Amino acid sequence: MGSSLVAALVVVAIAAFALFRTVRIVPQATAGIVERLGRYHRTLLPGLNLVVPFIDRIKETIDLREQVVSFPPQPVITSDNLVVSIDTVIYFQVVDPRAATYEIANFLVGVEQLTVTTLRNVVGGMDLERTLTSREEINSELRGVLDEATGKWGIRVNRVELKAIDPPASIQDSMEKQMRADRDKRAAVLTAEGQKQAAILTAEGQKQAAVLAARGEAEAAVLRAQADAEARAMRAKGEADAIAMVFRAIHEGKPDQRLLAYQYLQMLPQIAQGDANKLWIVPSEMGRALEGLGGLFANAADAAGAPAGGAPGAEGADGTGKETPAPR
Repeated sequence: MGSSLVAALVVVAIAAFALFRTVRIVPQATAGIVERLGRYHRTLLPGLNLVVPFIDRIKETIDLREQVVSFPPQPVITSDNLVVSIDTVIYFQVVDPRAATYEIANFLVGVEQLTVTTLRNVVGGMDLERTLTSREEINSELRGVLDEATGKWGIRVNRVELKAIDPPASIQDSMEKQMRADRDKRAAVLTAEGQKQAAILTAEGQKQAAVLAARGEAEAAVLRAQADAEARAMRAKGEADAIAMVFRAIHEGKPDQRLLAYQYLQMLPQIAQGDANKLWIVPSEMGRALEGLGGLFANAADAAGAPAGGAPGAEGADGTGKETPAPR
């Protein structure tokens, strides 16, 4: 009874172990390489898989995700015999797990060494200045060569990036001095061009200002002349109209000598007004006006002293029958 129990336990243990070796679970984005009796049999896909225990074995699992590998800086000699240190980063992905397992012993070491040799071949045909300014060209050439070379290993190179290109310290110092000199030169040229443009713009502005000022003065002078001419014409017309009106009024009113003499006498006080009027000249017509005015006063006196029934044609004082003129 005891031996049969032990035998049953042994059988159960063997069955459990066989079941454990039969069921294989492969994670996502991972592939398993199965060998049967030492030879490649198949590739396990992600999920639940069954294998023959004691006959099939999983050699290794391959990560199918894109991998990023940064290689240490490598010394590279340029075409002008200068040593530069270049640090690279490779982005690759395993697309054929069988080839990545059996075509190369260690594909990471193979990719690293292939990158170093390809980088030396590419950079060796460039000078230092082109190397520093042609990263995209170097990246594309490296990617093309690596992708072609690693295709038989079941690897696809997606990108190749140069992290840093470090020339020697002496070359860096010389480059910094050259760049500083170039910047100073460009700054001096830009300053000179700016001053030149400023002087040109200032001269053009002054010229335009002078032209506009002269044009404005000319237009203002023309306008002033036109205004003055119009004002003179209007004043002359007004004076002519006034003279015509006065002349017309005088002729329509038919003034006599006595009215004119009275107007002369009214103007005398206005002529004598003012502090500066120390001396004024009486025109020759003033005597005739006074003579007429005296005759007016004499006639007024005779009219007042004559009898009411006296004839207007009475004789004068000298008995001649003529009217005696007023004394001058």
